[in-house]
Amino acid sequence: MEQIVRNVDNYRSSILLIYTGGTIGMRPDEKTGALVPFDFSGIYDEFPSLRRLNVDIDVHTMPKLIDSSNVKPSDWCAIAEVIRDNYERYDGFVILHGTDTMSYTASALSFMLENLAKPVIFTGSQIPIGVLRTDGRENLITAIEVAAARVDGRPVVPEVALLFHSRLCRGNRTRKSSAEELDAFSSPNYPPLAEVGVKITYNTAAIAHVEPSNEPLRIATMLSEGVAIIKLFPGISEHTLRAILSVEGLRGVVLETYGAGNAPTSGWFLQLMRETIQRGVLVLNVTQCDNGSVEMHLYETGQRLHSAGVVSAYDMTSEAAITKLMYVLGQNLPWEQSVELIQRPLRGEFTL
Repeated sequence: MEQIVRNVDNYRSSILLIYTGGTIGMRPDEKTGALVPFDFSGIYDEFPSLRRLNVDIDVHTMPKLIDSSNVKPSDWCAIAEVIRDNYERYDGFVILHGTDTMSYTASALSFMLENLAKPVIFTGSQIPIGVLRTDGRENLITAIEVAAARVDGRPVVPEVALLFHSRLCRGNRTRKSSAEELDAFSSPNYPPLAEVGVKITYNTAAIAHVEPSNEPLRIATMLSEGVAIIKLFPGISEHTLRAILSVEGLRGVVLETYGAGNAPTSGWFLQLMRETIQRGVLVLNVTQCDNGSVEMHLYETGQRLHSAGVVSAYDMTSEAAITKLMYVLGQNLPWEQSVELIQRPLRGEFTL
């Protein structure tokens, strides 16, 4: 780990804060006591310590605030459009988002933002920002500091990341792991990009290295909705599985298997996988385990899946796998090209 001193060139960074909704943006109404959305346009009055960061902060509140449980691909497209439309004006972006689906949105944006060379930092809170004991205050301030951090005129974290509690992690490597703890997110198979303590210490070896380029930011807004996640369990029936895999318009499936990518060896199961893949449905094998990778060559069950045409997701999270499927299939490429893209790490979402 290597400590990076922010803004060593005394550069005053400009940050766009994008508020989408979620717990972090709630505070008690003075009259009723009910939780109501916080007006982030008064952010300097609410958090005067932000003035000491040498950062200019503007706020964009999404026209329709959403509970993150209701987030849809169209919401991801709207966020991506805000970043695209403001990309040249700001040095970095902080996205305030509800925690329930933050990892899905961070994963989706990592694929949708093509040629990204600036920080896009997601954060939120477990306790509303208007509550005295909120964790939102520190998460917000730290996310802004990370988004503004520069060395030698370049951003320290030029990728989509998620800041929560005491860690900064690659967005498409995260998942929500606790509904109650303040340390609510984990990155099972990739080290943190930074550790937050008395100082922020960056793991420069883990952070994406982006070469200077004149390529403009592009956004991919064509996301396939014909995808599904299926979690295997002992006793899953052919009738149930066939019903799911026969849904009209299905184009891709994240199959959550056991251990290192194992599944039943029943004749009907393997035949159903072959039939599904022959119809042009891309089946991606993700392990149900929190840690570890799919290695279909290790055991006979995995080898049979591979022979049927199932594609390994290696150590991808389910959140990254499903959003990558949406992104790749949304490009409407020939089958072979889609499989090639799925098997190639595009934004550091898995380790070969």
